[in-house]
Amino acid sequence: DVVGILCLVSVAAALDFKYHHAEELEAYLKEVHAAYPSFTHLHSIGRSVEGRDLWVLVLGRFPTHHKIGIPEFKYVANMHGDETVGREMLLHLIDFLVTSYRRDPVITRLLNNTRIHIMPTMNPDGFEATKVPDCYYTRGRYNKNGEDLNRNFPDAFENNNASIQPETQAVMNWIKNETFVLSANLHGGALVASYTFDNGNLVTGTSNGYSRSPDDDVFIHLAKTYSFNHASMYKGTACDNRQTFPEGITNGYSWYQLEGGMQDYNYVWGQCFEITLELSCCKYPPADQLEKFWRDNKVALIEYIKQVHLGVKGQVTDKNGDPIPNAIVEAKGRPHICPYQTNEQGEYFLLLLPGTYVINATVPGFKSILKTVEIPDNTGNFSALKQDFSFSEVSVRPTAVSCPKTALYQELHWNSAAVKPTLHVLVLMTIMLVIFK
Repeated sequence: DVVGILCLVSVAAALDFKYHHAEELEAYLKEVHAAYPSFTHLHSIGRSVEGRDLWVLVLGRFPTHHKIGIPEFKYVANMHGDETVGREMLLHLIDFLVTSYRRDPVITRLLNNTRIHIMPTMNPDGFEATKVPDCYYTRGRYNKNGEDLNRNFPDAFENNNASIQPETQAVMNWIKNETFVLSANLHGGALVASYTFDNGNLVTGTSNGYSRSPDDDVFIHLAKTYSFNHASMYKGTACDNRQTFPEGITNGYSWYQLEGGMQDYNYVWGQCFEITLELSCCKYPPADQLEKFWRDNKVALIEYIKQVHLGVKGQVTDKNGDPIPNAIVEAKGRPHICPYQTNEQGEYFLLLLPGTYVINATVPGFKSILKTVEIPDNTGNFSALKQDFSFSEVSVRPTAVSCPKTALYQELHWNSAAVKPTLHVLVLMTIMLVIFK
């Protein structure tokens, strides 16, 4: 009945500025999905050590499944259980998106053209274990097994031999099963947007105190998109007197080196550009400050999602017009150590700033196809430039180029690989694997 529906909507919309513990968080997400079933999908991607669900709310015109041409975006918060602001910001982001859809033209276009995944907490056990809120470090940072989830992923630079935790494994499986293009993970304890790489070696420039990825320009743009749309992050004011961040951004390694981080894992193995957002000097601030945090972050959270439409996307098909999965598609001069490959629908997404690029599509065993593209800034149109590739002589399904989960960046020199098509990188990788075996 109409009254019941109105009650549901009003319940879902009434989100207080307070901390929501596990039961309340779950109840809220279920209320939202019940009130807006046509454009939300709620599912658990796994369980924590103590058995709490790792909830993800998906929003979009096609919330339950991937649609060709629509990029996948995600926000993850609270992977350190005692860093709590992001958890509440994502609940308020959900509230804002569902109440604005079909009312606000920008949000409506955003949700019609993007599939947005929101995980308010990756470490529910750590949050519940933080009994006394503190601005600084508490044991709630870790999961129930005492592991730091942001040191728990496979590392591209050294064998960190982490004992993969259930929460980490759930996120790794999630990344594998979706075509994520852009992501951010929300932390606390500083006010800065930090970007890949968090770890590195001489090849990536660590001798100069900076670990540069092949897409460094894109990462700087992504970090600045957040910091300059935030109320004060762009000012670069330090939380203490030790360190300032010009323009509110930092290369992860330049700030401090860490291995097994989630953002590097996303970029290397998930083909997903992720940055780390530190949203508050205080890790677990008083609840009466949450409303101000929401005002400070609201615009930045939305503007950052729009960046998933940067660059170029398309499909790779064979002579019958059928999609080719596992084709390698990369911009020339930007070889990824794990080559970026098409998904089951033959789709690729490459985040690139406006400019002229040569896009190289390769089906292993066949001649590469090179296309020069002029990429405009299409974020305002909510669609990256479309560029398809058709391999008229191909009628086989190539197998995926396997990407070992071991330290990869030992011997690769960007400048030598940059001028050659992607196949040379594959050869290089094969030689490296033989050497390291």
